[in-house]
Amino acid sequence: MRYDFDRIIDRCDTNSSKWDNCGTLFGRDDVLPMWVADMDLPCPEPVVRAIKERAAHPIYGYTFPSAELYQAIVDWNQRHYGWAIKREWIVFTAGVVNGLYSAIKAFTHPGDEIVVQPPVYYPFSAAIKNTGCQVLHNQLRLSGGRYEMDFDGLRALFRGRTSFPPRSPKIKMLILCSPHNPVGRVWTADELRTLASICRENGVILVSDEIHCDLLLYGSKHTNTSTLSPEIESNTITLNSVSKTFNLAGMHTSYVVIPNPVLRRKYVEQRAGNCAGNLFGYTAIEAAYREGDDYLAQLNTYLQGNMDMFIDGVRTRLPGVEAIEPEGTYLAWLDMRGLGLNAQELEHLIRQKARLAFDDGWAFGPGGEGFQRVNLACPRSYVAEALDRLEGALKGL
Repeated sequence: MRYDFDRIIDRCDTNSSKWDNCGTLFGRDDVLPMWVADMDLPCPEPVVRAIKERAAHPIYGYTFPSAELYQAIVDWNQRHYGWAIKREWIVFTAGVVNGLYSAIKAFTHPGDEIVVQPPVYYPFSAAIKNTGCQVLHNQLRLSGGRYEMDFDGLRALFRGRTSFPPRSPKIKMLILCSPHNPVGRVWTADELRTLASICRENGVILVSDEIHCDLLLYGSKHTNTSTLSPEIESNTITLNSVSKTFNLAGMHTSYVVIPNPVLRRKYVEQRAGNCAGNLFGYTAIEAAYREGDDYLAQLNTYLQGNMDMFIDGVRTRLPGVEAIEPEGTYLAWLDMRGLGLNAQELEHLIRQKARLAFDDGWAFGPGGEGFQRVNLACPRSYVAEALDRLEGALKGL
């Protein structure tokens, strides 16, 4: 079927975090919300149909993932990425962030250090701090409008933690965002191989959040970190979900792929008693992975059109503002440092003058100051409206 992504779907009064919390979060209800990473676009029709069919059965008791669900996950990853995962490698969780907390608790102790590469998805740092561990920043480098990993900086971090006598605590884990949120990089196989090798050489577990892997722009190709070599596979824990690709975040059902049986056993033991998804989440994943290919192709084409429109509008209509061209995700990363505004002034410009709800860049850690993250997974008329509002606000500077 052909999806009409231009259609406006009113989400107000549906307990939508994105739309119904604006007054609380942004100080006014008339902002256009383009912040939290869910889509204002419809879910795939086969998913809606499957949920309705399951809901027609009048009992919603305890449930478990079916053999067909496991196979749908295996088939999707093989079909799209050539990743031959096995059923027993899959562990279900109540969301990617939930799965991340479990990984930290399973493989670290309070006081241990965990590396992130900011500016990066801010729940990473929150999870590290909330489990009693310490955040180490290996900041990405921005060069010529393109972000790169700082491998020399990462090696220096490890050298600083392995001096003699060794200082304690030490680095136990690195959390990778692949594709990267918010800067939109789709890391190459060579970049991932270098990163994973540095982790292995230093005895550090690599946790790879690949939740945006299906959302690819401008011909980019995603590489699953675990596919790079058997050695890297045995040291990598992959977090994934259908929540971004098919707009199913409210289902709170995701999965973790852990090929190493020793790591998997420890992870499962830590999760004992934890929620691992729900009946409708399992139903949605299977339907999306079985029948979602055509939807995904249409979605990525539409998202690229939104991105083209937004980037062109920034370049031609917003002096002092630059857009970092992404390779994946539906998130635009706006460099607004050229406006010469401090954090409070920039926030006032976006929220009060432009009446827009973006994510403030400083929240993503070092390197995010002066930036804004913009969610473009919306009808194209929202993109046009956002550009109009920004242009109008800048004329008053």
